[in-house]
Amino acid sequence: MTEAVTAVSLPPIPRLPVAVPRSGVSSEARRALRQLLGDLDRSIAVAFRDGADAVALARRRSDSVTRIVAHVWMACLGEVTGAALFAIGGFGRGLLFPYSDIDLLALIERSDTSRLRALEQCFATLWDIGLKVGHAVREPTQCKTLAAADASVFTTLLDARRLAGDATLDATLRAIVDAPDMWPPKAYLRARLADRDARHARFDDTAYNLEPNLKDGPGGLRTIDSLRWLGQRLAHANDFPQMVTEGLLDPAECDTLLQAEATLRRYRFALHLEARRPEERLLFDYQRALATSLGFEDEHEKNLGVEQFMQGYYRAASQVERLGIQIADRFEEMLEPPCAAQPVGEDFIRYGSRLAVRDPDLFMRRPASMVEIFIARLDEKGLIGFTADTMRRIHQATAIVGTKLADDPQALSAFLQLLKRGAPAVEALWRMNRHGLLAAILPAFGKVFGRMQYDLFHVYTVDEHTVRVLRNMARFADNATHSEFPLACEIWPTLPKPEIMLLAALFHDIAKGRGGDHSVLGEDDAREFGNKLGLPSEDIERVAWLVRWHLLMSTTAQRQDITDPDVVHRFAEKVGGRERLGQLYLLTIADIIGTSPRLWNAWKDRLLSDLYTSTRYALRREAKPSAGRSARISACREKAMEQLVAEGRDPAAIEKVWAGFPESSFLRHHPQQVAWQTAAILDANGKLPLIAVHPMSVRGSTELFVYAPDRDGLFANVTAMLDRLHFSVMEARVLSSNDGKALDTFLLLEAENQKPASLERADELYQRLHRALAQSAPIMPPRRSMSRHLKHFQMAPRIDFQQADGRTQMALVCSDRPGLLAAVTQVMMTCEVRVHDARIATFGERVEDFFQLTDRRNNPLGETQQQRLWHALVERIGPS
Repeated sequence: MTEAVTAVSLPPIPRLPVAVPRSGVSSEARRALRQLLGDLDRSIAVAFRDGADAVALARRRSDSVTRIVAHVWMACLGEVTGAALFAIGGFGRGLLFPYSDIDLLALIERSDTSRLRALEQCFATLWDIGLKVGHAVREPTQCKTLAAADASVFTTLLDARRLAGDATLDATLRAIVDAPDMWPPKAYLRARLADRDARHARFDDTAYNLEPNLKDGPGGLRTIDSLRWLGQRLAHANDFPQMVTEGLLDPAECDTLLQAEATLRRYRFALHLEARRPEERLLFDYQRALATSLGFEDEHEKNLGVEQFMQGYYRAASQVERLGIQIADRFEEMLEPPCAAQPVGEDFIRYGSRLAVRDPDLFMRRPASMVEIFIARLDEKGLIGFTADTMRRIHQATAIVGTKLADDPQALSAFLQLLKRGAPAVEALWRMNRHGLLAAILPAFGKVFGRMQYDLFHVYTVDEHTVRVLRNMARFADNATHSEFPLACEIWPTLPKPEIMLLAALFHDIAKGRGGDHSVLGEDDAREFGNKLGLPSEDIERVAWLVRWHLLMSTTAQRQDITDPDVVHRFAEKVGGRERLGQLYLLTIADIIGTSPRLWNAWKDRLLSDLYTSTRYALRREAKPSAGRSARISACREKAMEQLVAEGRDPAAIEKVWAGFPESSFLRHHPQQVAWQTAAILDANGKLPLIAVHPMSVRGSTELFVYAPDRDGLFANVTAMLDRLHFSVMEARVLSSNDGKALDTFLLLEAENQKPASLERADELYQRLHRALAQSAPIMPPRRSMSRHLKHFQMAPRIDFQQADGRTQMALVCSDRPGLLAAVTQVMMTCEVRVHDARIATFGERVEDFFQLTDRRNNPLGETQQQRLWHALVERIGPS
């Protein structure tokens, strides 16, 4: 959306009566000032909503507050000598957003009691009339000492503006700031960069958080302020146009910074008005309302107005972040003596650890060299980056040449050569993205630059997510990560063409936001670009296939029963070959980890590796697994028996236990699980209920086994207790023995960190559940309030029923909430429905659970019972 600039008259600066020196501010006058401030803020809010410029309104508010503060100063202190009041912070720069603090510095030459009392009265009056004042009272020597010790204190003085009092103290303050020994350029630069790094670390070092901080986050308004402070201190340039004059910025960069700053300031102004407080975070609580108030509208369900609004933020912040890093590098070079030049090939030279071009016009004369310099950086040892001038020339040439690079045969050839480097190319691709070069070569990638998805599943913008997927792939080539990704590290070296994987990563989400299936649209884009690169047809088809089916492995593993050979066979038929299986596995886990760090855990690791192993075996057999139930049951029994006998168990006792096991135990469980459950039953010597907990099972999770007299409500009681203990159920198998026992298996992770339980937690689970099941009273799940995040992503449940294999299969898609599974099972118990199998999957705020159900006579649910269950679930877990 392009915002139109509307000519709106600004509220007038209030006229105040002449203050009577040292008379104070009467109660009546205070009421009048409060009324005046209220009227001012209301008129400013109306003007903004009518389209007035946010910066002009912030300046108008600053001018108005300046008059009010000066009026109160005069009333409390009069025409005083040896004391002055200065505005600092944003107020010092002449900007006050609707709920910004009023930062003040009182500089006094002596601290006598009467003056301090008058200052106290002044600040108390300002608070009383409705101004949120932050103030400091200092003598010049104290001010100098603090400024010398703390760069942040010194920085506040750079923006100091006298509001009232003794004018001679302007020079006093200026002398402190200009003192030669006060934060020399190199020391000040180091301090500002350390402050930047510390701030960024608090926000995960990325501007792409779902709820970013407009002020202090990476690429936020504080970054822009820091650039101005560096310009002031290091180059005597007070603003960006002056930095252009000093050669630290080019006009295009200056325009980019000013436009990004205007966007961030407009968003901040609107955020203050929406939150009605000095809120700097774009919380979910405000995002939709802000998008509406600023005129963003839904295009379609995959390009919401709120997503367009947030894309405006992400683009502005990423531009500020990129230029901030480049300009800081320029300052560092400015303060360091140049090194001797050394040749690097025909076109490039190096100055110490930085790479540059021989010919300043090289990038314009031969655009492909913009890609070649990134290759040269990979090949040349000891380089940490490009010179500031080279970075600027890359940026300038990219802006001028634009998407013509996408059709430049030399540039595309160089890009392919870069991709063929495999894992080392990833760092170059990340840097190319920061320069806008990647979007020039792949115009479709430019469309998802800053593109967010309004959910809790995708925690990064599409371009940031894509870069993280690439970086995950690079980790698979690093032997140091073998313990973390053993299977991936074994597969990566076997792939003959790493460029296929890098291209699949680049294109897998490139069509997000267009409407339609992004996998299908991305497949077309990948095929078109492969042809441009001149890839062999089989490589083009491989990349296109990976893009089209990049979600296949994760959805199969999480939504289907991969212990079922028919499921594995169908998946193997779709994959078609072992090399493609390995490629899909690598893309799948890189995609999951790159979507959100919280999504990857040991359970998913084992789930996907199990599917990979089973599929590889199925592909090697090259035949449908026609081995029927009896053969699969026999194989499982044989392996489980071997393990139990090796542990010293009596085969006759084992067979006696197995006589009560249903066939499903051997069809749906691994032999290790069957052996573990059997051993637990043997060790119990008939004492029930039996609770067994395996803290770290072969399934990458904590395994819970419940063996007890079967009764309706048992499953609901177990899930309620698991919810009380803050465990997440990843998978549940509910079986009934031939002699009336329940054999229920749960795979669990800690709800807080998505990790298997510790030994202490496993023991707590055993003790608490054992005591609970020994009683006949039902266990009710706790009532916990929904998190602030989840409240903004509530959807009506979607419930589908199907009949298969003598049971009713129910698919439940709904919004996540605390205690969801326990609530669902409580509803099922009330509706006289039995659960026989459960598959649990959570994607951010969205839950996709699958259940196999019957009535209490183990028959499929009839239409009436399905409707009863549907209505009860909607009433219990639907949005409130």
